[in-house]
Amino acid sequence: MFSIDDYMLPCLTKKFLGFDCLGCGLQRSIALILNGDFIAAFKMYPAIYTIIIFSAFIVVNIFKSFKHQETIKKWLIITNIAIIVISYIIKLSTTNL
Repeated sequence: MFSIDDYMLPCLTKKFLGFDCLGCGLQRSIALILNGDFIAAFKMYPAIYTIIIFSAFIVVNIFKSFKHQETIKKWLIITNIAIIVISYIIKLSTTNL
């Protein structure tokens, strides 16, 4: 039977060093969204929705220019990085207890 887990790329950081990287959970989060489990997707990778917003903005920005597009991009990137780093720190601090 078909399983999405069979096609996911392994995390080389986790495989060779034994701990999660900043991107661990992103693939599973996307799979959860495709299966309609939106809350579990957020719990798996909290930055998933801001990444989707950023990606959608970039795609729309290819076809349409906005007045403050560079500022919007900058703040979306900063927001994504902040969410990724903060959630990673929380994940590391709660898994090592």
